[in-house]
Amino acid sequence: MKHPKFVVSSFENRNGNTSWRVDGYFNGLRIRKNFKTREEAAAEQSVLELKAVNASNGLHTIATVLTAEQVREAEAVFHRLAGYARPLSFYVDFALANYRQPENQKLLADAVTEYVAAKEHELEQDHISRPQMARIRMDLKRLNTHFPRVTVAEITVAKVVAFLETGRPGMKTYNNRRGIVSTFFKYSFQRGWIAENPIPKVPHFRIRRRRGMAQTFTIAQAQALMEHFEAFEGGRWVPYFALCLFAGIRPGVPHGEITKLQADAVDLEAGLIFVSAEVSKVREPRRVTIQPNLAAWLRAYPLDKFPLVVGNFQKRRLKFAKEFGLTHDVLRHTFISMFVAKFRSIGEASIQAGNSESIIRKHYLDLKTADEAEEFFGILPKLAVPVAVAAPLPFPAQGAALAAVG
Repeated sequence: MKHPKFVVSSFENRNGNTSWRVDGYFNGLRIRKNFKTREEAAAEQSVLELKAVNASNGLHTIATVLTAEQVREAEAVFHRLAGYARPLSFYVDFALANYRQPENQKLLADAVTEYVAAKEHELEQDHISRPQMARIRMDLKRLNTHFPRVTVAEITVAKVVAFLETGRPGMKTYNNRRGIVSTFFKYSFQRGWIAENPIPKVPHFRIRRRRGMAQTFTIAQAQALMEHFEAFEGGRWVPYFALCLFAGIRPGVPHGEITKLQADAVDLEAGLIFVSAEVSKVREPRRVTIQPNLAAWLRAYPLDKFPLVVGNFQKRRLKFAKEFGLTHDVLRHTFISMFVAKFRSIGEASIQAGNSESIIRKHYLDLKTADEAEEFFGILPKLAVPVAVAAPLPFPAQGAALAAVG
């Protein structure tokens, strides 16, 4: 586009002095100004030509107390508000009324370090489990890596959602991550590192679970498992599998109940296994009735001669896990489903297994038949002959026995 030009020329006044004139057109109007010196005329020429250029490009020359940097920021904000009905002043007023500056600007890395240290103290006080602590460390390390060199206050709701959705996790994984991040932001809010906790605005998935999805062994699989380990390495694996399969002791190693259970907690004479609060995953004590077939296994392979957990367990277990389908909790799942099928009592199964009645109903009810359960609790040792003892009373008569020793 061709811009208007302004010309500087000299002329003689009547008094004989020389003056300088700026002459040209702007927006259709002729402009003519006289100056005493050429320098003043040249300066005005530059100003007029700049105005002409700005006008042709939609720009304006305005006197302002703002710095060049502030002007550029204001222009950027107006561009962002293009299409919005409200003026800039509305949004500024809203921010001033609602935004609260955090008391302390805390780097995320420092905040995570302090929070993890607090959780490790809770671990030492036995308020949280080691697997839970490991998950906290892992997820917060991922959070810190995702947001390098930022303060906690800079992490918005949208950024939290983007983090939780990284890697397209399943709904349960997403909810688990959200739970850990939620406690971290609550901790940050309490210490004034953020003015508002973003988590209440972060979506949470409601997962509808189908009943009866617990993975269990068939009678043949349970029978084959016990026969194999009775003949394997002199039977030293038998107590572990017998207690987890026929009493539902949580089988995880190194943090499951079976690794914390002591041999003297298994009382064959009373027919009970005492799972203390320190041993229990849910921090609640319970007493598990020793069924007659479990008593036979523990008499044949007594705990004063056979270990509860074989050394180098995890590495060695991997060698036969695939062969027998040993998923994480299949032994315990099998026990609970067989117990419910045999005794038809969700309440008693809840007490014996250390689960809520809603969990028992949702995952274990009607997975097995009464005939299957009868056969399951009839699996006995074959290679070792147990010492003959009076068998513990089966449910429901066991209630009186519990009262007698309680």
